[in-house]
Amino acid sequence: MIVGVPRESYPGERRVALAPVVIPSLAKAGLEVVVEAGAGVEGGFPDAEYAAKGAKILTERAEVFRVADIVIQVLCYGANDRTGKADVPFLRRGQVLIGFLRPLGSLETIREIAATGVTSFSIELMPRTTRAQSMDALSSMATMSGYKAVLIAADTLPKIFPMLTTAAGTLTPARVLVIGAGVAGLQAIATARRLGAVVSAYDLRPASKEQVQSLGGRFVELPIEAKDAQDAGGYAKAQDEDFYRRQRELLGKVVGESDVVITAAVVPGKKSPVLVTREMVSGMAPGSVIVDLAAERGGNCELTKAGEKTVEHGVTIIGLFNLASTVPYHASQMYARNITSFLLPMIKEGKLQLNLEDEIVHSTLVTQGGEVVNSRIREFFSLPPLVAEQKETK
Repeated sequence: MIVGVPRESYPGERRVALAPVVIPSLAKAGLEVVVEAGAGVEGGFPDAEYAAKGAKILTERAEVFRVADIVIQVLCYGANDRTGKADVPFLRRGQVLIGFLRPLGSLETIREIAATGVTSFSIELMPRTTRAQSMDALSSMATMSGYKAVLIAADTLPKIFPMLTTAAGTLTPARVLVIGAGVAGLQAIATARRLGAVVSAYDLRPASKEQVQSLGGRFVELPIEAKDAQDAGGYAKAQDEDFYRRQRELLGKVVGESDVVITAAVVPGKKSPVLVTREMVSGMAPGSVIVDLAAERGGNCELTKAGEKTVEHGVTIIGLFNLASTVPYHASQMYARNITSFLLPMIKEGKLQLNLEDEIVHSTLVTQGGEVVNSRIREFFSLPPLVAEQKETK
């Protein structure tokens, strides 16, 4: 079987789906790898490095799709709403597509993918189980984003992060507040601490307190309690507006005391909750910085503009997204290892064999045989159960 790696086409995307380091593992399993020319250049992986590991370089994008039995991308159509549609005519029945598809975004897009007959897997739907940890690309990219968010904030803030005692006096450390202690938030806490800032963090999930404290952060406890704070997969669950209103009231004082606020509160498939209001921003000191990691889904800050850096009330609000792409070398390496860990167990004697009883396969499989087959997606978009599912329930 042939694994094809097209060059990423999303504007500004610098990652590549497979780094050269994983090619020997795929070859050992009986897979051949073809790579579109220049696919890894911006990530720091020249064509010669792929060729040295045994991959074949193809100059035409269409040829990569034509010869590949399995196509691996970072941003497939769905996650790539700018240029991804151009790849749809290249997909065919029986071919396998693996990558980020943003399956809870647009039903129309998922149906377009299904109509090609391709068997597609969405990495976003990877279950958060011990066995799937090595395959969790969403967490890998969140780690990169949390790290980079702090560097961007430190570069923008007109203060330094660490406390310094100098002949010219003592400089007090910057105060950083992280809202949302998921993977990105925890990495932001760790990075800000390494740079010497005093770090506080808040999350509606009580279980995150110990994780925050283990990284040297102070956990902000508010006198409100979330109902069913997280789902079975460990993700935060959306709360009602009364909860968010009370949360904003109580967070206002902490936000006003912070030099940097990094927000990373995302609920899968839903608009991001507004946690930092216009009034809270106006109460921050001039020169303060907000980095909104939820910008792509509406933002946790009321004044965030997706994809932009703006200044409101003297506060710089950064709504840039796809931050993992700004550290493409290691982001690509992590992604490639996640995908390889996901793909190899499905390869038996050089052939792809899908075990639909396997939780990982069942959870991530989105389309097959022209249908949207994922039960979570069908439920999310209120689609009727598939015929096979109806028979099972009778």
